[in-house]
Amino acid sequence: MPESVPVRCPACRRSHRYTAPSYPCACGAPVTPPLDLDGVPAPAGHRAWAEEWVAVRCGRCGLRGEWPRPELGCPCGTVLLIPVAGPPALHVPAERPETSAARPARDEDRDAVTAVVLHLRRLGHEDVRRTGRPSPSGVELAGRGVLAQVGPSARPVTPRDVECLWLTAMTASAVCRYFTAAGYTEEARARADTLDVPLFLLGPAGAPRPVNGPAEALDADGA
Repeated sequence: MPESVPVRCPACRRSHRYTAPSYPCACGAPVTPPLDLDGVPAPAGHRAWAEEWVAVRCGRCGLRGEWPRPELGCPCGTVLLIPVAGPPALHVPAERPETSAARPARDEDRDAVTAVVLHLRRLGHEDVRRTGRPSPSGVELAGRGVLAQVGPSARPVTPRDVECLWLTAMTASAVCRYFTAAGYTEEARARADTLDVPLFLLGPAGAPRPVNGPAEALDADGA
């Protein structure tokens, strides 16, 4: 059974009971981030990539994977980062300060989000909206039973990006789709095929193009 810990929100002083989520390892065993029972939850401030992941070793096969960091949303609006025991996730890319070249990229990202919303509506998802949740992997869109990620234009999508979207959608009992103009690494495509995540590439005109089998099947059959 996943362990649970008492959590008190420092902003409103509400008391909660937090149970760590479990994620499926490649071997099929459930993996649960080990909670630090002596740690103190802290409000999430500026969201850096390093804060989004923890490294957890599977108790059955010993495989070490990187999983979303446990966090709790209080009704008062505060997001609490739950302390975990063990090392942080590895291979964290360094953050870069924003430059003037980054500002046009944000305009491109906004156009990409519009194109994705229109495409999802064509597939039958009429209620798709931005979730407003901070995401290190781009912009998150959600509708009834569907979760979509619009990847940033600055870098190709990685396997970690695909896994995070799949895990979030699985937790919400939703299907997921990934869109990006920057392309996908070979490892990301392989992981998406394994998890049955449709991948779409956004062309210069903004029209999403399927780039793997699940996406081609989705485009052919609709939502």
